[in-house]
Amino acid sequence: MDLARRIAVARGDEPADLVVRGGRVLSVFTREWLDADVALADGFVAGLGEYEGCEQVDASDGFVVPGFVDAHMHLESSKLLVDEFARLVLPLGTTTVVADPHEIANVLGTDGVHWLHDACAALPLDVYFMASSCVPASRFESPRRPLGEGDLEGMLRRKRVLGLAEMMNFPAVVAGDPGELQKLSLEGATHVDGHAPGLLGKPLQAYAAAGIRSDHEAHTLDEGRERLRAGMWVLIREASGARNLRDLVPLVGEFGPHRLAFCTDDREPDHIADEGHVNSMLRQAVSLGVAPEDALVMATLNPATWHGLRHLGAVAPGYQADLLLLPDLERFQPQLVVKRGRPVGEIARPDVPEWVKHTVRLQHVSARDLELPPLDGEARVIGLVPGQLVTEALVERPPFPDAERDIAKIAVIERHLGTGRVGVGLVRGFGLRRGALASTVAHDAHNIVVVGLDDGDMQRAVQRLGELGGGEVVVEDRGVRAELPLPIAGLLSDAPLADVLARSRACGDAARGLGCELRAPFQVLSFLALSVIPSLKITDRGLVDVDRFELVSLRA
Repeated sequence: MDLARRIAVARGDEPADLVVRGGRVLSVFTREWLDADVALADGFVAGLGEYEGCEQVDASDGFVVPGFVDAHMHLESSKLLVDEFARLVLPLGTTTVVADPHEIANVLGTDGVHWLHDACAALPLDVYFMASSCVPASRFESPRRPLGEGDLEGMLRRKRVLGLAEMMNFPAVVAGDPGELQKLSLEGATHVDGHAPGLLGKPLQAYAAAGIRSDHEAHTLDEGRERLRAGMWVLIREASGARNLRDLVPLVGEFGPHRLAFCTDDREPDHIADEGHVNSMLRQAVSLGVAPEDALVMATLNPATWHGLRHLGAVAPGYQADLLLLPDLERFQPQLVVKRGRPVGEIARPDVPEWVKHTVRLQHVSARDLELPPLDGEARVIGLVPGQLVTEALVERPPFPDAERDIAKIAVIERHLGTGRVGVGLVRGFGLRRGALASTVAHDAHNIVVVGLDDGDMQRAVQRLGELGGGEVVVEDRGVRAELPLPIAGLLSDAPLADVLARSRACGDAARGLGCELRAPFQVLSFLALSVIPSLKITDRGLVDVDRFELVSLRA
């Protein structure tokens, strides 16, 4: 970086590398539109005003805004290798993401995390990381191995690691558990993301008092207000399974865009391809009455500010030259994406070593292993809540399963160490009339999760995942109706985007053919194994009452 040259360009004494001319430029600091040229030099914005350059872009009648920054997401949820993910989201205007790699950390430990870091190093997409703080998410989950303090310290020393990722074990933090508090005292852990669904009142005060300053799990206005009043950032999430933007958008009208930022958390590849990425959140927010300038601040400056990325989030002197040319402020579909001062070019594929594959280690799983215990009375049933990750803790009477009452069986099978451990339960809300769905994507330990009405179909689905080395499958009458192989850690595909999209859509179509009308059935299924989101979940160790934070019997 030649700072003296950048200053000379800003003074107008030297020509810029590139000048974006004739557009209306958003000042994210004052939320004004400025009629100015944007001069770029050595990958940075040199100045706004009247400038000459070696090259120029005509932005007449367009809007020049910063590149979008995703405040919290998981690369693995896209099911794409990172180069394919970059090819997908860069044209949509996302130029920076802040990722928590705890999915691959649960499967491959720190070796997998460091591989993912290295795989992102050469991307034109800026990928920053948070050090995964909860592997496992709780004592009820079974990853390949837990990450200790030494593992976290090693990750926190990486150049692009910003702090501690979401502290999901919020009950332990609130209770003052020494192990969780020790993580918060590690060197480099002064910047901490939160994860505390439903937490209010004094428990929320205790969580914030621990120094945790953000949360992406708020899904009601009361939760959002209390977090803002406690000095926390609210990261408004619009994922494939959990869609919270509509419910939280009124916060902008009440308090302005301050301390609010957009994040996608977990988005399926076909969701991104069909609806968009951060740009789809902008489109939705504006359609709900948010001023475009406020929405753009929440997609650019605010996430950069929260994460201390002082060089990102603005089209202003000294900021990295990540900018977009938008033809309008309704669709937010960029006409041009400039990354580090240049239009995006070719994206190289990272190396994929063999050791990141072959992660599904199973003992033989028979249909008998998936049988329910004798139930002649009431039983606990996980109740889906449409559009949310939280569930209800229901109580129902036999028979089980029962398609007429929309009650299916669900099981989680440990797949990292081949222990043969299986947790079996019941779930309402999938709409299945027959068959089974199964996946090795099961937050956050990523054991196998399967839901169905027939033990034989469920067993065949689990068996097929073992044969594939991970992925998603749909089974009916013992036959595989659709599948998406995910051989990298059982989480990611090594196939091109078009193939992943086609197979992902085929799985969704096949699930609908079994009666399931959920918008993102596999993502909903995957979160039923996450034992830190209320109220009732299931792991390979059994049913978890998250409100009481203990294992409970299937019998009510």
